[in-house]
Amino acid sequence: MLERVLTNDDPVQSVKYLSTRGEAPVLSFNEAMLAGLARDGGLYLPESYPVLSRETIAGFAGKSYGEVAKAVLLPFVGADLDEATLEGMIAAAYGSFRHEAIAPLAQLGDNLFVLELFHGPTLAFKDLAMQLLARFMDHALKQRGQHATIVGATSGDTGAAAIEAFRGLRNIDVVIFYPHQRVSDVQRRQMTTAEGENIHVVALEGTFDDAQAIVKSLFNHTAFRDEFGLSGVNSINWARVLAQTVYYFTSAVALGAPYRPVSYTVPTGNFGDILAGWIAKRMGLPIGRLGIATNENDILVRALHDGVYETRGVQHTQSPSMDIQVSSNFERLLFELSGRDAASIRAKMASLGQSRGFTLEAPLLAALRAEFDADRTSEQETATEIARCWDRSDMLIDPHTAVGIHAGRRRLAERPATPMVVLGTAHAAKFPDAIEKAIGLRPPLPHHMAGLFDRPERFTVLPNDTAAVETFIRARVGRGPAVKTA
Repeated sequence: MLERVLTNDDPVQSVKYLSTRGEAPVLSFNEAMLAGLARDGGLYLPESYPVLSRETIAGFAGKSYGEVAKAVLLPFVGADLDEATLEGMIAAAYGSFRHEAIAPLAQLGDNLFVLELFHGPTLAFKDLAMQLLARFMDHALKQRGQHATIVGATSGDTGAAAIEAFRGLRNIDVVIFYPHQRVSDVQRRQMTTAEGENIHVVALEGTFDDAQAIVKSLFNHTAFRDEFGLSGVNSINWARVLAQTVYYFTSAVALGAPYRPVSYTVPTGNFGDILAGWIAKRMGLPIGRLGIATNENDILVRALHDGVYETRGVQHTQSPSMDIQVSSNFERLLFELSGRDAASIRAKMASLGQSRGFTLEAPLLAALRAEFDADRTSEQETATEIARCWDRSDMLIDPHTAVGIHAGRRRLAERPATPMVVLGTAHAAKFPDAIEKAIGLRPPLPHHMAGLFDRPERFTVLPNDTAAVETFIRARVGRGPAVKTA
């Protein structure tokens, strides 16, 4: 991978983005953000990574989340956003968060910390990127006088975060697909009770992987994509991943970086949140180990242990946002660790589509194991961890965070001198049934969401069929001058 070392005096450069599959045009930041998925089916990455100096990272100590965000993001946006505009967007994006630190750290045990990423408007880590992405996209579309139709698949949290961030924007329609009857009641109602003429919610009969496949098929239907100006807000969108790198910097510096390494364990399904940590490491942040924490849908654990990435049936668990078999962002990491070998990535993705899997070559597997650990947490272990955190630390955690903490404890025991930060990805109140089953108490919704179960729901149930989805979009979405990307 290419890297460029930055100094405080470096001028803003024109940053370009390329596809992991090597057959799509190179784009600017705004173009890649609006495109979402590349024309060749690949995912966008920057041509080079900025490397922040040790002194710059040390200087983040005592800075606000917004100040750090500006410093981390500015090198990636190039000439598409000036510094003052970016600063204003960051302030607006995080102005509604219910904690002044935005992403505070809480100590759970000796050298074990939880990074609380659920203080945004929809109580999930997706808010930290989505609130910013909405402002990026709205700004770019207004400049161009264009309309975009956002299509997104959600396993629970992305949909609510996108709806909250984009509702009411005149240049954007949002169509969100969630797996019917496979999200929590709170997650569903956060999507289906939202008001806004530009919001369209679909309960798709199938799994999250089915919904994600539908979204990719829409993008690959070029004429339809161009007609409606399709764009994406899943973590296939580079801007989403980029925004998530910021909280790795703020949390690591709070624990002594860059003067000592900090390790992370990340509950993950689609691999975007942990990929953001890997990118932060590429930028100079001294991250020790990156721990992949999965529930019983353990394709990533099996891949690192056995060297075979192979999909199996999706298991329905109490941590539904991780009920995923196809981790889209894993493609980005494989591209980087294979020396940006686009032909190899094309072959692997073709094999995944045709035979539901592929093998990781020995050097690639060794590169993965050099930086990542991977652990699977069972349903019983998840419930036990929820109870343990409540009983011993008076900390109420959601099932996804429990998966992360359980895995983090294992890895901390191997390297007790290095701080371990587990990403707390959602508020416990989003999963009241699981919490009640584990500890006998039902967590109340925060006061700003108190009326959630009194509001009417609006959604459409559709079969797992691309043609039916296209018909739905044609009937619902208004078209203006659509986004065109190369």
